[in-house]
Amino acid sequence: MYHSSFRGKLGRYPPWPGKVVSPPKDLKKPRGKKCHFVKFFGTEDHAWIKVEQLKPYHAHKEEMIKINKGKRFQQAVDAVEDFLKKAKGKEQNSDGKGDSKGKKTPNKPLKILEEDDEDLSALKDPSEKDLTDSDPEPSTIERLGAGPGSGFKWESSPASSMEPISKRLKIVEEDTGSTSIQAADSTAINGSITPTDKRIGFLGLGLMGSGIVSNLLKMGHVVTVWNRTAEKCDLFIQEGARLGRTPAEVASMCDITFSCVSDPKAARDLVMGPSGVLQGIRPGKCYVEMSTVDPETITELSQVITSRGGRFLEAPVAGSQQLSNDGMLVILAAGDRTVYEDCSSCFQAMGKTSFFLGEAGNAARMMLILNMVQGSFMATIAEGLTLAQATGQSQQTFLDILCQGQMASTFVDQKCQNILQGNFKPDYYLKHIQKDLRLAISMGDMANHPTPMAAAANEVYKRAKALDQSDNDISAVYRAYIH
Repeated sequence: MYHSSFRGKLGRYPPWPGKVVSPPKDLKKPRGKKCHFVKFFGTEDHAWIKVEQLKPYHAHKEEMIKINKGKRFQQAVDAVEDFLKKAKGKEQNSDGKGDSKGKKTPNKPLKILEEDDEDLSALKDPSEKDLTDSDPEPSTIERLGAGPGSGFKWESSPASSMEPISKRLKIVEEDTGSTSIQAADSTAINGSITPTDKRIGFLGLGLMGSGIVSNLLKMGHVVTVWNRTAEKCDLFIQEGARLGRTPAEVASMCDITFSCVSDPKAARDLVMGPSGVLQGIRPGKCYVEMSTVDPETITELSQVITSRGGRFLEAPVAGSQQLSNDGMLVILAAGDRTVYEDCSSCFQAMGKTSFFLGEAGNAARMMLILNMVQGSFMATIAEGLTLAQATGQSQQTFLDILCQGQMASTFVDQKCQNILQGNFKPDYYLKHIQKDLRLAISMGDMANHPTPMAAAANEVYKRAKALDQSDNDISAVYRAYIH
């Protein structure tokens, strides 16, 4: 018997061994994807996973061991080796012994799968039989109930009153049946959740909202959409979304209505304007504000929603268009804890991690601080690139050195490469980061706390806006230094 093992390679997620097993009868494969259900060696966790980045186990074993130093990974490798020895022994014992037709019974190949290296636990009995190639393709996507450490989970943090949800994993198959685990992307299937049966509404299909809605639909949620520019809804209607004619109608039709718009004024108008959300709020209806706005706006929206008997949660997201598309956003939530819990499967579909920060307004404060840091950092990187050029230094060499040091990150690498290529296609609008800096500076003023670095960065972004860079990516702040 030949045991072919594979590994997947994606970013910081290490390779991890696993074996194809049968999923529970009520768990279907992802729509339009050939998939297998996989059990990880060294854990009892299971998941659906993607295929592309796969390599033979034996050929890459030493490389994997160099990459993964953890005790849990060594235990997983030991489990694989033990499995191979036992399988080889069974093969030797069965040589010459065929089935009733004289054919040897083939064994499914062993796989090496990639997973997040923390917080995995049991989802399914390890004695499940292997999948066969005749498994039917499903028409919908379903999830397992969450277990401790499985995929995307709730975990209390008593020291901070925040509750992170761990990274998601996925599984998919290629014609050979080989599989791998990796960080979830927009087609990811998290083996640990079931879409809520609540009706979901979503208002605002911009850079962030579009990716969020797409993932909600892919994970099996029933979603009604509305956008100020109605034609943006067409693609999602084709994907199975329902169309709402007004924000009021969406709020009236749905149990939980999310919104993700550009700024405080847009957020207020959406709720309190003509045919606004407030007109559709009834006792028990939930409203989730995902826009990055100031705490005062959140307080006002919370008050008007709850005055109608509604339940309110703020849930701004940290990330970009790409992370939104990939379902890897970081969600900061605050307000009604029960709404946070009701949104569990939605947050799992759209993000890799979620934090509950207490009373309404706290998430807005935290989000503005995060974006203040990001905006200031981006401006400083752009300043460094232009200073390098002005002093006769290679900008590419500056980036190469930067990416080998302590500040190395995907963010730095991608933004700098985009700058050097002159590619400013928006992943996060420059006008929005400038708005966030302005709101953060105002928040600092109200707290009587100085924000001189943010104030300086804000002036650079204002300069970039004056150069017609508002609708470009935040990295276009670079152009403020070269004009």
